[in-house]
Amino acid sequence: MTGAGDAAPAAAATRGASLLVAEDDEASRVALARSLERFGYRVLEAADGEAALRLFQTTEIDLVVLDVAMPRMDGFAVLSRLRQTSEVPVIMLTGRAEEVDRVVGLELGADDYVVKPYSLRELVARVRARLRRRPAEPPPQRSGDGNDPLVYGDVSIDLRAREVAVAGERIDLTAREYELLAFLARHPRRVFSREELLEQVWGTRFQDPATVTEHVRRVRTKVEGRPPQRRLVTTLRGMGYRFDP
Repeated sequence: MTGAGDAAPAAAATRGASLLVAEDDEASRVALARSLERFGYRVLEAADGEAALRLFQTTEIDLVVLDVAMPRMDGFAVLSRLRQTSEVPVIMLTGRAEEVDRVVGLELGADDYVVKPYSLRELVARVRARLRRRPAEPPPQRSGDGNDPLVYGDVSIDLRAREVAVAGERIDLTAREYELLAFLARHPRRVFSREELLEQVWGTRFQDPATVTEHVRRVRTKVEGRPPQRRLVTTLRGMGYRFDP
């Protein structure tokens, strides 16, 4: 697979990053592509889901703008296929404002969600902000080399392998879910607002805070169990979230 899910964010932030715009409406697709090209990005276009998937599989891509309602294969199906092998940033476009559509996209691994009709200037700004993203620097550890496993009861977070285990069983987390849990675990008992988590984990505040809420919910379901067998991430209403070992 040649999609650039593992490409360094610093490389993607430079002029010349390769973007894929998948949108069946030709006027909207061309307008967005030309606007992005003005900033020096290389833009590939796809008018349907199958074409988008083929381009992604054969080209090094740094970011995908993906419409939900496309012929041959809808955006959700394309996103699901991408996430099987890549964590490339994906911004979803939809003409439907219902919360369920946004939740489905986030569940499948979308990084951002934009509802039509959108401001072209704002969408371009979201793309540029996403490409400027830098991973959060972990704070100094009190002991070891900074990558010692974090163990809280029967929950173990392996910072070297980027794996989480509960009662000795490995838990399947997406890259973003892992980064969120690891960041909170490195700062036990400290409260972070959703905006702060967007900046520290996602690398930008220019995104819907509901993204954080949904990712926290998914982490809780996977790590704490349903019904909860343990409580590690606490919600403080009106304030944010706190890791309580």
